Amino acid sequence: MSPVAGSRPGTLPAVFMRGGTSNALMLRRADVPGDLAAWAPVFLSAMGSPDPYGRQLDGMGGGVSSLSKICVVAPSERPDADLDYTFVQVAVREGRIDLSGNCGNMLAAVGPFGIDAGLVSAADGPVRLRIHNTNTGKLIEASFAVRDGRTVYAGDLAIPGVAGTGAPIRLDFRDPGGATTGRLLPTGRTRDRLDVPGLGAVEVSLVDAANACAFVRAADLGLAGTEPSAALEAVPGLLDRLARIRVAASVAMGIARDPAEAAGIAHVPFIGLVAPPRDAATLSGAPVRADAVDLTARVISNGLPHQALPLTATLCLAVAARLEGSLVHEAVRTTAAARTTEDALRVGMPSGILTADAAVTRGPDGWRATRGAFFRTARPLMRGEVFYDVPPPG
Repeated sequence: MSPVAGSRPGTLPAVFMRGGTSNALMLRRADVPGDLAAWAPVFLSAMGSPDPYGRQLDGMGGGVSSLSKICVVAPSERPDADLDYTFVQVAVREGRIDLSGNCGNMLAAVGPFGIDAGLVSAADGPVRLRIHNTNTGKLIEASFAVRDGRTVYAGDLAIPGVAGTGAPIRLDFRDPGGATTGRLLPTGRTRDRLDVPGLGAVEVSLVDAANACAFVRAADLGLAGTEPSAALEAVPGLLDRLARIRVAASVAMGIARDPAEAAGIAHVPFIGLVAPPRDAATLSGAPVRADAVDLTARVISNGLPHQALPLTATLCLAVAARLEGSLVHEAVRTTAAARTTEDALRVGMPSGILTADAAVTRGPDGWRATRGAFFRTARPLMRGEVFYDVPPPG
């Protein structure tokens, strides 16, 4: 991103971290301009957006949505939380930021960053921090180890899509339903038919747990559901069709008032393509056997196929798999006889198999998601100052 005429360089203290299968700049809230309206030019410049080439070479971004993120962290103002965490999705090709949803992968880095940055203190040993995600108003508990007053990052846990191993970080989502819209089932139904311009009627399941998602059968779009990310991008017109479904879903879920507003909200809803368990290959070429998974899924994040799965979308998948009548429940049904509904869901995805645990209840008021849990790893990659261009006044 070329400097704006008359601009001057600025800096922000920052840590660059990996959380799960994402990377992000970690910033202390006290170091960031106080007015939210002032965030966009600073964050866009720091990440190298907008970039018509889609590479963000002039910033810290990595050219895809999972590598173009910022987390702003502070001691919590709530009595029931330890840290406040605001997630910022930075568009790669466009000059905008999006604060409409949460990022579960980077959530794994928030607690460790809070400890190491001195935002919160904890005694050595197992630590459980309560994190308030300001985007959704939800509370998540992060459990990990601390030694000598610092987070322990070395360990033996391997997660799909990340080379090597790390110390386990458990994330427990409490009452994750309605994070975006206020309702687990925004339309009140587990299955809907959307009238999508240019496509006609499309059957979907619209579910909101951790983040809002719209689930579609891969077969209804002429797909097997096992395609790698690059193959999905190469299907003529597919991303445009999925974008139209996403806009229609956004309006149906009440996220946006009309298609024009929906087009400007890039982060949610995610689009999930679901299929029954099938043999596939990971991005590394390793096989994924159908009998080792309960569901096959691919997710479109910020307009592009995700190379793993967004963690919040995976939680939403796990919740939707428990909702009788949903398209996700339909797809996972073929293995239901072999495994109980209490078992964690094993999702076959582009980078391997991701396991998610979720629980729901059904009462007089309908379905309720009570919990969801994951294990992730995280690691700090750089500590210092990130440069950005300060626009000229006026």
